[in-house]
Amino acid sequence: MIGTSDATTQLAAITARSRQALPIGRAERLDRIERARQLMAGQGADALIVGAGASLAYFTGIRWSMIERIVAMVLIRDRPPVIICPAFEEGSLSAEIAVPAEARFWQEEDSPYALIAGLLAEAGVRTVAVDPALPFGMADAIQQAAPGVRISSAATVIDGCRMLKSPAELAIIREAMSMTLEVQERASRILRPGIRASEVRRFVESAHRAIGSDGTTFCIVQFGASTAFPHGLPQDDVLAEGDVVLVDTGCLLEGYNSDLTRSYVFGAPDPLQRQVWDIEREAQLAVFQAARPGAPCSALDDAARAVLQAHGMGPDYRLPGLPHRTGHGVGMTIHEAPYLVRGNAMPLAPGMCMSNEPMIVVPGRFGIRLEDHFHITETGAAWFTEPSPSLDRPFA
Repeated sequence: MIGTSDATTQLAAITARSRQALPIGRAERLDRIERARQLMAGQGADALIVGAGASLAYFTGIRWSMIERIVAMVLIRDRPPVIICPAFEEGSLSAEIAVPAEARFWQEEDSPYALIAGLLAEAGVRTVAVDPALPFGMADAIQQAAPGVRISSAATVIDGCRMLKSPAELAIIREAMSMTLEVQERASRILRPGIRASEVRRFVESAHRAIGSDGTTFCIVQFGASTAFPHGLPQDDVLAEGDVVLVDTGCLLEGYNSDLTRSYVFGAPDPLQRQVWDIEREAQLAVFQAARPGAPCSALDDAARAVLQAHGMGPDYRLPGLPHRTGHGVGMTIHEAPYLVRGNAMPLAPGMCMSNEPMIVVPGRFGIRLEDHFHITETGAAWFTEPSPSLDRPFA
């Protein structure tokens, strides 16, 4: 089906999907806050500070981006959450917040950091775990305003919550992945000699909207020699017969991300392209088979590299071979914990979701990346999307 249609036809053929996965509800967000309290106690933190961004949305439903004005949740162990917010945003905050919380507002001439310090002092807080995504300048300003408070990283608290997806989260991610897989297949159909990568990107953006997602979050389209660079080159590739095609894209749905890569050849594959594609597929399956509760994240990276080394590639990060980690977590951000990388002894646990993308790079020639995601179950792992069956049938 590769190269058998055009963008207009493929967009017209898309049926907008009725969303099956439900948005995250209030009860689940309250459970997340309680889980955060438990993890805070485990690391001896009296309070947790989470800034605007994915983690604030995770706990409160407030989907605001980080800007220079601090917006944050201050969670003290035995109190409801407190939202620190500019006063002129009060109406927007009321419309957005999805959990019961106290709000404390600051005017433009006020110091929000003094407001936070006063809240900490009022509650007798001595140790604070701070969102690692909070800009250093903001964290430093909190420390300057509250010099008697000891600040540490909240990575174990936030990751300890966000890494373990609930059934509702898994359902949203599964639906988002399914949308992107259809968009990927339709994108392969519009290819033709001379088409530019930018035209394919525009199609993907339109298709993700047409299918009912909240839009494309990123889109990498590479042809030929550019595919040997994992994230491409600053150029608008032009497709030719015999080129490897690599499309890596994702969409957003209810605050969660999809992320899939497909690699195939436009025209007849040569023997080396076919050989490398088959090795990549073998490595991807080895990673999946190694995924089970209790296995260290590093074991999955080891599984991919063992396949490549058996075929004379590598070792380690040497090329031809795998130049980066084997995978990453996915959820409210495209890359998040846990990471499938050498040295990461974190044990896998049910509810963890991650990519499986042991890319193979042949320098100066091409690269092959097959990326699907799976989640850990009680007994092993389950795919969100079915991997490519073969180079001749890249879409199941």
